[in-house]
Amino acid sequence: MTLKRLVLLPLQVLLAILVIIDELARPVYGPLIRRFAALRLVEIGERAVAALPRFVILVLLAVPLAVAEPLKIYGLLLLGQGRLVRGLLILAIAYLASFLLIERIYAAGKPKLMTIGWFAWFMGLIDWIRRMLLDWLKGTPIWAVVTAARSFAARVAAVFRATVSQRRG
Repeated sequence: MTLKRLVLLPLQVLLAILVIIDELARPVYGPLIRRFAALRLVEIGERAVAALPRFVILVLLAVPLAVAEPLKIYGLLLLGQGRLVRGLLILAIAYLASFLLIERIYAAGKPKLMTIGWFAWFMGLIDWIRRMLLDWLKGTPIWAVVTAARSFAARVAAVFRATVSQRRG
């Protein structure tokens, strides 16, 4: 193994873990986000956010982000300390806030936020980095694991939804 591969291996493993977690959770949170976004109250809130000045939208986005992101790190620290239930609970709350609140504010305010030069540049940079890392990860053997995990999670979510639908009906 070359020195370059040895140095990149921890990064590759970390990225794979993050992508796998995201891919496993997507079949669960995707439908949840769509249902949440379709609620009348959320639609009204999104229209209200979209009508605000761009820097007010930025503050509305920054406040929950400033709470949720440190909570994610704290949850990971708790997991590392062996506090599984508490760590998972805090991670779940932080991700739920991200998916349901921060995503909706960003979606509603994105056109105005992108008129802020530094914000548009930063979001473009994040998108470019994400695409580069994802392209790189897709070229590794770990991507097969990610693909299999995503397929498995989608099948499990489909079975769960079917079971819940049968019990309701």
